[in-house]
Amino acid sequence: MAYQITDDCIACGTCIDECPVSAISEGDIYKIDPSICSECGTCIDVCPSGAIIKG
Repeated sequence: MAYQITDDCIACGTCIDECPVSAISEGDIYKIDPSICSECGTCIDVCPSGAIIKG
């Protein structure tokens, strides 16, 4: 199951720059497209607010 971004997201942009498949889109709270996410875990590793979880 793809990763999800919770309400703890601070929209810093760190994850979007690191995603190798461009599955993350910008917004007040960023979103991960589950149909694109390769579940590599890079976003979790770089998120400074711990807002990304395995969905």
